[in-house]
Amino acid sequence: MTKILIIEDDTSFAQMLQKFLARNSYDVVLSHTGLDGEKQLKEHDFQLVITDLRLPDYDGIKLVSELKGKIPVIVMTGYAEVSTAVKAMKMGAYDYISKPFTPDQMLLVIDGALNSKPVASKESPVEIIENSNDKVVNKEREVLSDELVLNSEATQKLEEHIILVAPTDMSVLIIGESGTGKEVTAKAIHQKSTRKEKAFIALDCGAIPKELAASEFFGHIKGSFTGAVADKVGSFEAANGGTLFLDEVGNLSYENQIQLLRALQERKIKRIGSNTEIEVDVRILSATNEDLKAAVEKGTFREDLYHRLNEFSLQIPALKNRHGDLSVLASHFLRKFNEKLNKQIVDFSDEVWDIFNAYHWPGNIRELRNVIQRAVLLSTSDKVEAKVLPTELMCPVLETVELGSLSKADFEKEQIVNALKRTNYNKSKAAKLLQVTRKTLYNRINYYDLDL
Repeated sequence: MTKILIIEDDTSFAQMLQKFLARNSYDVVLSHTGLDGEKQLKEHDFQLVITDLRLPDYDGIKLVSELKGKIPVIVMTGYAEVSTAVKAMKMGAYDYISKPFTPDQMLLVIDGALNSKPVASKESPVEIIENSNDKVVNKEREVLSDELVLNSEATQKLEEHIILVAPTDMSVLIIGESGTGKEVTAKAIHQKSTRKEKAFIALDCGAIPKELAASEFFGHIKGSFTGAVADKVGSFEAANGGTLFLDEVGNLSYENQIQLLRALQERKIKRIGSNTEIEVDVRILSATNEDLKAAVEKGTFREDLYHRLNEFSLQIPALKNRHGDLSVLASHFLRKFNEKLNKQIVDFSDEVWDIFNAYHWPGNIRELRNVIQRAVLLSTSDKVEAKVLPTELMCPVLETVELGSLSKADFEKEQIVNALKRTNYNKSKAAKLLQVTRKTLYNRINYYDLDL
């Protein structure tokens, strides 16, 4: 497991980042001072260091200089100083990220750092630019994704709804399975809205300890509680004039739900430890893979908050239901990882395409991305072959369905239709997926008089 050292004096922010990275299979050690960070580096082997540039007893630039490219270093700051970013990267830092940042932004930078070659310093000046949110990015590594044209009926319907709701200020609840792209959808809404020139702030509610949620929402002033060693701007204040995206909102505790509801109703916040009210103009987008209606009925999620968040809802289709999108997404990820891993793979073999079409992708787009990244890494020829795919793709199992009021015949018909859709109505491949003979499949199609 990749071991990462985080040096950050903001206790609540550090703990939230640690929890998020741990959920993404990283082993994370926290240091709240530069001196302790030096001690940890001597005692443990780390593959990556993430450090704040401004610490009470330390300078992040000094650490970058001392490591001299032996370990990739990502530097963070809330000050967004262009000159400091240039200096850090000239000294050998892999990249620079400005707070507040989204979890996906951090994962992208970490992924790049772990796959980079260490360098002692950068001889040539590092060209940097400031984006619309005043965040600094390294132009040498900035790669803009090509525009994907997704043609499935489900995706087109989703796009139509995004275009309709984006220009409004309605709160949108984005519902979908894990890995379907809920945050991508939220960013698309923001980019098509009148707030697109302002900040888009994403907060993972599932990664926030309930004791620290108020600080993450509203900020705090120095000394307001143990660990509050400096003033902190909360997500509401950081997103003022723009969009606040609350991911996995169903994981908030009941007490945190009350705090969130009050802020949404009054459009005013107070930093913890302060008596000064701050007016905020924030559009709320939220996401969940849980059934919030059921949570409301159980009493674990407030009904009034549910209606505040759900002025408009968007259902993100699972990948298995986006017929026609799979090939476009797979080809996109192949191009992306060819470039990232310095490979020249031109396509997937016919057998791999058959496996992709037969598989039900429980992890959705995220799983597809991970599978292709692994396959590109392991491939030694100009095509991705079946032998480099994970074993779970080789033996697909039909997803289980709660029968409920369905009869056995209805259930069997549904499984047959789903298998045929996944294989583009190729009966031989559908029979293989259903683990029956081709003759048996034909007999069942005729028996149920399926119009295919």
